[in-house]
Amino acid sequence: MLLQAILILLGAIIAYSVFNYLYQRKIVKTLTEEEFIQGYRKAQLIDVREPNEFNGGHILGARNIPLSQFRTRHKEIRPDKPVYLYCQNGIRSGRAAAMLKRKGVTELYQLKGGYKLWGGKIKTGK
Repeated sequence: MLLQAILILLGAIIAYSVFNYLYQRKIVKTLTEEEFIQGYRKAQLIDVREPNEFNGGHILGARNIPLSQFRTRHKEIRPDKPVYLYCQNGIRSGRAAAMLKRKGVTELYQLKGGYKLWGGKIKTGK
């Protein structure tokens, strides 16, 4: 009985994860670093990492709106302009994109591999 309950729970978690992954792939376009560089200067560049991560180094020109503050700060992002998102590895930026999609933002892009794979210009420290 216990094993059956654990298997059902595990199946539900896997199904939920697969659904989220497929939904995020549908709503946000993942860009290579080269593609990201071509477009982010004409868009809203948002770093969704926490402030301590952002202050440790971020893509030049990025604004920090941490995922933990997205529910209250999403209004700072214009729905009529493209939004380029990134986090450390791509997970939080996908969640942020899902929130923005529900708020009517349609042009959503994220950096493949996140900041940890970024080789472009950065700004460090405060």
